Amino acid sequence: MKITVCIGSSCHIKGSHRVVEALKKLIADNNVGDKVTLAGTFCMGNCQKGVCVTLDDKFFSVSPETVETFFNEEVLTKL
Repeated sequence: MKITVCIGSSCHIKGSHRVVEALKKLIADNNVGDKVTLAGTFCMGNCQKGVCVTLDDKFFSVSPETVETFFNEEVLTKL
């Protein structure tokens, strides 16, 4: 499973750094580092919907406030 977070300027302003840090912690806390790869990329072309995140090529709009829900509902349930 691969999670890719946009770290381009628009998403950065909307909190992509905090999303990345939260995902790192959630991956570690749930001991799924062997099953989940976290990556960063620049602009995904959906700046108005940022922070842009893809999970195995499926697009999500995630914020620092919703990252834990995203992880629990979209990542953990599919492992």
